[in-house]
Amino acid sequence: MVKVALVSLFLCLASLAVPLVQADIKSYEFAEPEMAQRFVDLTTVLRCPKCQNQNLADSDSIIAKDLREQVQTLINTGQTNQQITEFMVQRYGNFILYDPPLNKATLVLWLAPIGMVLIGLWALWFFGRKTHVQGAMLSPSEQQKLDQLLAENRTPGRD
Repeated sequence: MVKVALVSLFLCLASLAVPLVQADIKSYEFAEPEMAQRFVDLTTVLRCPKCQNQNLADSDSIIAKDLREQVQTLINTGQTNQQITEFMVQRYGNFILYDPPLNKATLVLWLAPIGMVLIGLWALWFFGRKTHVQGAMLSPSEQQKLDQLLAENRTPGRD
């Protein structure tokens, strides 16, 4: 029930973001609708260098506005999405990509989630297992002594 509510909330919030991106595009001029779609695609996969957790389409920072204008200019000059992405990576590094490539510098980014899942599974196993406590087993002679001590300590009429 909680999962359904969280998914519904996420979908509602995600649907609110789409009109914001579309409204911002109207302020940029493109010769063809395909170019406008490329602009949307690129500005949603490129991260704002200042905001860090927002893409270029969502950010209101000055640098994001400048980068959106740069993307518009590069699209209008006929560069491909790959060329534009490479240009941005050369200027700002792999950080500008929400989906960085797998290489030595980004290996930790890719392996950290797997490591965290493995640590979490280990913690669940380690702390969730039940230790089976077995009662102390007495030898027949020890059991006889225990029964004798219990019998001696019993007071009449208490049973």
